[in-house]
Amino acid sequence: MSNFILGRIKSIYFALKGFFWLIRNENSIITQSIFALGFTILGFYLEINRMEWALQILAIGFVLAIESLNTAVEKVCDFIHPDYNGKIGLIKDISSGAVAFAVFTAILIACLIYIPYLL
Repeated sequence: MSNFILGRIKSIYFALKGFFWLIRNENSIITQSIFALGFTILGFYLEINRMEWALQILAIGFVLAIESLNTAVEKVCDFIHPDYNGKIGLIKDISSGAVAFAVFTAILIACLIYIPYLL
């Protein structure tokens, strides 16, 4: 097998390792995944269309990806400076703020999709 293919296989392995670590260990990812499952069930129940599914899948992926990056930033900050530090705290707050932007965007998308079905 070529080095290129072996490199890709290793990359996939490490990506899946991180993916499953997040799902097993990170409460925020678990919580967001439960919301994602709930909206997926609601989407099937209300029979949303393809475009709505696409938007919902993108919103869910966006929130989970940003939440994952936030976790990575927090882990790096904790590694660099285990004790409380105001600057590290601000970095963590900003990273959490990015999650808030993603969640607010997902809420707006959910409202655009589901409010017409519920009226």
